[in-house]
Amino acid sequence: MIVTGDEMRAMEEAAFASGATANDLMEQAGAQIAQAVRQFYPAPATVLVFYGKGHNGGDALVAARRLAEVGWRIVLRAQENDPAKLSELTRIKLDALGPQKKQTQRPRVILDGLLGIGARGPLRDDIRVLTREINRYRCKHGAHTFAIDLPTGLDSETGEADADCVLADFTLTIGFAKHGLVADRAANFVGRLAVLPLEQLVGKTKTDDEVATPANLAPLLPRRKFESHKTNYGRIGIVAGSVGFTGAALLAAEGALRAGAGLVTLYALPEIQPILASTAPKEVMVKPIASYLEVPDSKRDVLAIGPGLGSERSDEILQLIERSDCPMIVDADALNALAKTKNIPLLTRCAGPRLLTPHPGEMARLFETENRSRSEIVHVFTERFSVTLLLKGSRTVIGEKGKPLSYNTTGSPGMATGGMGDVLTGVCAALTGQKLALFDAARLGAWLCGRAAELAIFHGPESEESLAATDITRHLGTAFKQLQAGCF
Repeated sequence: MIVTGDEMRAMEEAAFASGATANDLMEQAGAQIAQAVRQFYPAPATVLVFYGKGHNGGDALVAARRLAEVGWRIVLRAQENDPAKLSELTRIKLDALGPQKKQTQRPRVILDGLLGIGARGPLRDDIRVLTREINRYRCKHGAHTFAIDLPTGLDSETGEADADCVLADFTLTIGFAKHGLVADRAANFVGRLAVLPLEQLVGKTKTDDEVATPANLAPLLPRRKFESHKTNYGRIGIVAGSVGFTGAALLAAEGALRAGAGLVTLYALPEIQPILASTAPKEVMVKPIASYLEVPDSKRDVLAIGPGLGSERSDEILQLIERSDCPMIVDADALNALAKTKNIPLLTRCAGPRLLTPHPGEMARLFETENRSRSEIVHVFTERFSVTLLLKGSRTVIGEKGKPLSYNTTGSPGMATGGMGDVLTGVCAALTGQKLALFDAARLGAWLCGRAAELAIFHGPESEESLAATDITRHLGTAFKQLQAGCF
């Protein structure tokens, strides 16, 4: 659920009327903020806490206390140095934190608890000084900034940012996501988005659009029955690869394997079949075909087509997209075949359901995107064509006619490298083979791949610069476990 400021305040008032207290909500929020910080930084370090006079500052102080209890060193920066000018509850939380030592070490983490959703308009001079300090620490000293509820200086309704808006690496939004956080213009200020739920906050909104969280994704994958066999979890066919582009086929196959597929078959033309047969994972079958039209429908539960195919057999690719009656993931060169031949209307007469997974460049070749927001592109395209659309990007958007838009929350700038989409294609195919609808497979697949990237960076040896697509496949298992565990 994505809410306006007024809707959020109405939910808070309803919670208070039902017996909740501001202190209850603040303690819960602060505990979850601390937990989210530790999800990315398990080892204690120095955290520099910027706190304002209101309840947003109180949330930051509760989180600081929780981090201090597990060994973190806390350094404070106050909007108002006179405690008497703090809200009563925020002053109580400052007292509970106790005296703090002076800063002697560079902070690894910054908490931005200066302003909440009630702040609108340009930043005041006293706040502007502090947001500039936050951004200076981030840019010059490599600290990672966690914004509480929203980055200070960002409009919660529109996503418009002040010139000195905090540049957050992570935004930990309380209760529900706010509209401004998923606006296209806000992506570089919001960073990685996490929703910290509060059980007392319930209500209705004007839109059913959502951000993907473990709470709404985990139920899509129930525990497997003990009495299972491989055909219960999908026979996945992958049509991918060409001379010089066999890696794309291998990444898609590995993605399908690591996402739970029962059986994975790569269909390969004669010129690449020996290469794929000798390099594919041992669990993957590599079947030779003379034409893409030889790919059988009867022996497959889902097909994935496109990674690394090239453009030499576009006509066969289009026929397969149109005629196959099983669910299909359409990516990369299969999308380019549609765009190159101006044959987009083909999507209205496909024999089976289709999930398209374009990046922005591929989307622009398929459809008129100029002057449209990402959410509008997805909405208009899926209204016109009866497909599921996963529009990749720093805030991947998934849509299908008659369903709310879903915004992915996980991921890293390190994913801006070749092969990531090939892995995602395989993951989505595997999830579809496990009886998930294409819409659900898309939003779950995007979350898992994004979380696997985060794990490789924050819990493994990789950096944003060194991250590769194979790192995603290696961390998918832990991503699945963390999904079930309810991580942020």
